[in-house]
Amino acid sequence: MILGIGTDLANIDRIADVLARHGDRFRNRVFTPAEQAKADSRPRAVAATYAKRWAAKEACSKALGTGLRMGIAWRDMAVTNLVTGQPVMQVTGWAAQRLAAMTPPGHETIIHVTLTDDHPWAQAFVVIEARPVHAA
Repeated sequence: MILGIGTDLANIDRIADVLARHGDRFRNRVFTPAEQAKADSRPRAVAATYAKRWAAKEACSKALGTGLRMGIAWRDMAVTNLVTGQPVMQVTGWAAQRLAAMTPPGHETIIHVTLTDDHPWAQAFVVIEARPVHAA
């Protein structure tokens, strides 16, 4: 069953401007070390990488039904990638608590995330799915 859906659109140039003005202060407040390492590994697409992750965090907060309020922090949501390149959303802190609270008994949750960019836009979709846990 679908527990939540969120989407967001971010302007890559706007994120580039914020990075230029606020640098590490912005990066450290919003992005995890793993997300920063991913952006740093893409020198020709740093702003686009951050913009996609910004959009994913916004989309995830919407899928959680909170938006960025109620105690959720930017770094409570993090996008990493599988070895195949597929993006994966991980939640910690208050976001993980919210996810647990909205998960029906006997179910596990999967957070699906997809990212795309086409300059000047970056977009993310997040779907939170609950699947029944079957006893072995």
